[in-house]
Amino acid sequence: ECKIFQQVVKDQALCLEKNEATLPNLKGCPGDWDGLSCWPKATFGEVVKVACPGFFEEITNIQGFLQRNCTQEAYWSEPYPPYSIACGFDEGSSKGPEDQKSYYSAFWHVYTAGYATSLTSLITALVIFAIFRKFHCTRNYIHMHLFVSFILRATAVFIKDAVLFADENMDHCLMSTVACKVAVAFFQFSILANFFWLLVEGMYLQTLLLLTFVSDKQYVWWFILIGWGTPSAVMCAWILTRIYRQNTGCWDDDDENTAVLWIIRGPILLSVLINFIIFVNVIRILVQKLQSPEVSGSQSSHFVRLAKSTLLLIPLFGVHYIVFAFCPESTGLEARLYIELGLGSFQGFVVALLYCFLNGEVQVELKKRLRKWQYQEYLNFTRKPRRMSRENSPVNYVTQLSLLEKISPKRKTSLFRNGTSSV
Repeated sequence: ECKIFQQVVKDQALCLEKNEATLPNLKGCPGDWDGLSCWPKATFGEVVKVACPGFFEEITNIQGFLQRNCTQEAYWSEPYPPYSIACGFDEGSSKGPEDQKSYYSAFWHVYTAGYATSLTSLITALVIFAIFRKFHCTRNYIHMHLFVSFILRATAVFIKDAVLFADENMDHCLMSTVACKVAVAFFQFSILANFFWLLVEGMYLQTLLLLTFVSDKQYVWWFILIGWGTPSAVMCAWILTRIYRQNTGCWDDDDENTAVLWIIRGPILLSVLINFIIFVNVIRILVQKLQSPEVSGSQSSHFVRLAKSTLLLIPLFGVHYIVFAFCPESTGLEARLYIELGLGSFQGFVVALLYCFLNGEVQVELKKRLRKWQYQEYLNFTRKPRRMSRENSPVNYVTQLSLLEKISPKRKTSLFRNGTSSV
């Protein structure tokens, strides 16, 4: 939406600049901008032919042409054929403003619910791994960093939506505030960090499978450097390029062909490609292990185990991103929205589910802690009535009297004085 608007604004500025540069004393129709296309100056009776705007071709894949006549009265005729016919864009068959609003509103509700679910489950899983010392190991440290990257991504989405779409009466395509630029920069960083921590998870699993007898602690700092250091370096380059070369809008108007876009998109595509290669290699290793004579079971059970492992690894590696990774953003827009916004928003929840909540060790530890808490509550409940009954029982009163009788007269006198002085 913003790309089309920004392209129209850019074309309008170029059109006005071009028409002002032509000969001013030319008789005929002046240069004109009809809201979508630029028409150069023309002489009386001349027929001018121009191509359809480029964004129409991206939507319809039709390269059409429009014509206008310069009349003897120095007026432009209406463009013919109409835009809907020449450019293949039928307004009647396309979604109207209300339809588009409800269409994108449905997507907004889906990914908002997805990111909210992911955020809640990820924070819970992070707290579980942080509280229980039993889970403090290299494997879970990497999982915790991945959880944080998903938490940042969900938080960045909510912040970005809150800043850009806070005022319904204001067109977010025209915004150019510091707040919206910071929100977009944070959003881009969270996406980069999330992709690179998915890559770290894949690299760590690959390391465990290939280097069985090597301590994994020596790789932790390298993994942290890749997961947080690389996105930070990329974002510094992107922000500096934005400030000095393309400081327009809210920094969310990247053109597919500009170098600014590829500063971020390049590392993401590289991480997706490497992770996909690691995914294929991990599946190959699993197949070899299942086919070894040491593994018992039938061929069908091996296939089921392999299929289960593959399905579990897809969200953990982010393999679904490979579907549109190397396609232009205009290709399969609706399918891309379903995968990246619909499925992608719930990916954090799936990761927390597989790494934490469905983990057998975590379930055993939580049940153990729950039983301990229930037992402690039971003891506190049973001790309280006993203590009260002992304090108020006749036996306790008789015992106190017998103790007083055994005290010497001098001691009784001092006790009596102390008692009266306190009164």
